[in-house]
This record gives sequence, structure tokens and C-alpha cells, in this order.
Amino acid sequence: MQLGAIKRVSLGLFPTPLEELKALSRCLGGPRIFIKRDDLNGLGLGGNKLRKLEYAMADALAKGASCVITTGAVQSNHCRLVVAAANKLGLKAYLVLAGEEPELATGNLLLDKILGAAGIYFVPKASAYTKEEKGPVEQKVEELEAELRTRGETPYYIPNGCRPLHGALGYAVCVREVVDQLFRLGLAPDCFVVACGSTSTQTGLILGSELYCQGRAKVVGISISRRKDQLIEKIDRSLGEAYGFLGLEDKTDREIIVYDEYVGEGYGLPTPAMREAVELVARTEGIVLDPVYTGKAMAGLIDLARKGYFRKEEVVVFVHTGGIPGLFSSEQMAFFQSK
Repeated sequence: MQLGAIKRVSLGLFPTPLEELKALSRCLGGPRIFIKRDDLNGLGLGGNKLRKLEYAMADALAKGASCVITTGAVQSNHCRLVVAAANKLGLKAYLVLAGEEPELATGNLLLDKILGAAGIYFVPKASAYTKEEKGPVEQKVEELEAELRTRGETPYYIPNGCRPLHGALGYAVCVREVVDQLFRLGLAPDCFVVACGSTSTQTGLILGSELYCQGRAKVVGISISRRKDQLIEKIDRSLGEAYGFLGLEDKTDREIIVYDEYVGEGYGLPTPAMREAVELVARTEGIVLDPVYTGKAMAGLIDLARKGYFRKEEVVVFVHTGGIPGLFSSEQMAFFQSK
């Protein structure tokens, strides 16, 4: 099956721009860094989830959904874009957020409210429960699905970050865009660098590299939450699913590259290296990164460049996955204004 034959809905402005970061590259002494601006894809202040949601929302509409339910952290970029996409398609969106409701809505949560989420539910973060048990988020989703059905609604559940298959399809298309954009400059990608959280973006970049670059462009994931062994296992499994869906034979000899040295104390918790990366890119290129995903991913790219991981003339494409509203959470604003 060809990617172009898979049903999707139009949500974003694609292809997104590809810019060369000449000043940053000079500052680091190489490699030749480009940035794929998926933060500029239009809907709901943009971000990588739009590529995935084009497939997820197409599936929801095909199944007759009247509303969607999704989950995430209180400052979830994914949830913001689910609400925006639902609005565009005439659906209602319900959010189940892991964490306590803050006194003041800032960042993504403020945008969820401005966008008019049909319901926002706060539940305790996962605590001690076994793999056989469901956590509070899963329990709330099941309760909400049942309640909505009694009201005559047809809910469609979108997992946090979207299903791996939808992410893989969306970011394989992204690679095709990059290949076309670089071809017009007489170049080809040698490496992609991306934040790795739910893994579906990196999965899609690897799939795209194998489909459109014959696997010659390596994909480096920078973990923003979990250990690399967990992420690599999930990516490998998701790639097998994507190849099966496309009716293609999966590759078994690929190297999946993930670095987990830049997480710091945990997901969403700021680090000095992240702050340096955000400020360096802002002050050399005028481009703003977010503190949770792209800031830590760029910290990884900068550190690898300083250690000589890349060749000086290597064409490295950094994927800007969005997330800028996260800068305006209370915690991040306090961090960036500290000495």
C-alpha cells in the first residue's frame, strides 16, 4: 500500500519550512544544521501531533465518531491540538489530564480552555498499581466513554501522542518533504535529530528514511522521559506494525539510536543544558524552542556536535516538534527567570 492511498484529513499547512541554521552551525563548528519547522504547521499553534492527527481523525470520522477523548499531562501539547483538530472537524473533545488542577490556567491548559474543550477532567498521577490493574487515567477514560454513550454520543479514543501507526505514517511523509526540499538545494539528509517521548515521531522518521533514503539517513532520538532500552523496544515493535500495515517486509538489521543522557531528573523538569540550548538557538537564529521536548533534544544535538559525533559537512535535520506554549507554564517561566 502506498502512503498516499491511506485516508487522512487535512489539518495542517504542509509542507512546513526547512531552514538552514548557519549561525548555530558556525557556533558549533559543524555539522550543517537544518531545522524542519513543524512548529509552523498552522492549527492551534502547531506541533508534530498534527501530522499524526490527520490519520487519527480520519479514522474517527470513518467510524462515525461524534466526539473524541484523549489523555495527557496538564501541560500536554497533544491535548491542545486534539481540541483544535476536533473544532476544525465539528467534533467535541474531552480531555483526561494526569495531575491536579492548578489555581491559574497557563500555557497549554489555558489554550485548552480558550479552544473550548467540551470537558476537562483532572485525575491523580499514576501511583502504585500492578500491570494487571488500570490506573486512574484509564479508569476515568472508561467511565467517560460509558457516560457519553448513555448521552447518545459516539466517542473515539485517541491515546496520548496518538497511536504509533498514525505517528509513523505522518512522519514518513515528513521525511519525503525533507528529501524533496533538500534535493532542490542539491543536498540529501545524512541524519535526523528529534525528541523521543511517545516514540511515534522517531518511528515515522526511521520508516521514512528506509522508504525514501534507502536507510542512509540515520535517525537520532533524544529521550525526554524514559530509558533508551524501553524506547528502542517500542520503536522496533511499532516499525514492524507499520511495515505490516503497508504490506511491506520489515527490516531486521536496523540500528535504532536513542540517547537518554539529557532527560535530567524527569519528564518536563528543566535542566541547565536545556536552558543553554533554548537560549543559544534563540540568540543565534531567532527561533524559539520549547523546554520539554525540543529544548532537551537540541541540548543533545549540541553536546553530540561538541563531542565530534557528526562530520563537519554532514547534513543534519533537527525536527522542531512545537510545544512553545509549554514555555508559559508557571514552572518554566519561573525557571527561565531565575539566575
